[in-house]
Amino acid sequence: MALHETIEQTVTGLGYELVEIERTSGGLLRVTIDQPQVEGAPEQFINAEDCEKVTRQLQFVLEVEGAAYSRLEVSSPGIDRPLRSEKDFVRFTGELVDITLKAAIGSAAAAGSGIAASRKKFRGTLERAASGWQIVWSEEPAVKPGVKVSKNRVPAPLQAMGFTLDEIAQARLAPVVDFKGRRPKSPPATEI
Repeated sequence: MALHETIEQTVTGLGYELVEIERTSGGLLRVTIDQPQVEGAPEQFINAEDCEKVTRQLQFVLEVEGAAYSRLEVSSPGIDRPLRSEKDFVRFTGELVDITLKAAIGSAAAAGSGIAASRKKFRGTLERAASGWQIVWSEEPAVKPGVKVSKNRVPAPLQAMGFTLDEIAQARLAPVVDFKGRRPKSPPATEI
C-alpha cells in the first residue's frame, strides 16, 4: 500500500480529515490534519491532544509498514489552511481566500474590467458561480484603525472573477486575525 493511502486511512480511521502530506529531503514527514465539518454543528479546531493521538497511531502504523522517515510532525492546518479539493471550496464558501492562478488572466479576460492582464494573485470572498467558482473583491484600501471614514465616501465597486479548480495553482484561507474570537458566518438572507 502506498504511503499516502496508509496515512489517509489511519487519519480518517481516527475521525480526522487529512489536509496535506509533505516530505522533505531531510527525512521529515509532515502530516496536516483537520476536524471534518459536520453540518449544523459549531466548527471544531485541532488541538495538541488531537495531534498527539494521530502521531502515536501513525508512528505505530509507519513502523509496521516499514516507511522511511527520520521525523514525524503532525499539525493543524493553521489560519491559512490550504484549499485542495472541491469539498474544501464548498466548506469555505463565503470566506476570505488568497488564490494564485497557474497562468495570468490574459488580455481577453482583463478587457474592460480594470484588472491587469498579467495578474495571477487575488484576495477576496469565495463564492459559488454558475460556471464553477468566483472570487469577489474590492480594490478599496483597508481603513486604518482610528481613522474616521466620511459617510459621503463612495465605496469602490466590487469586482468578480470566475475560475475553475483546474486553473488554480494555490488556494488558501486568507489569514485574518481577530483577537475578539472567531465570529460565525452570517446566515444567508432569506426572501419573504
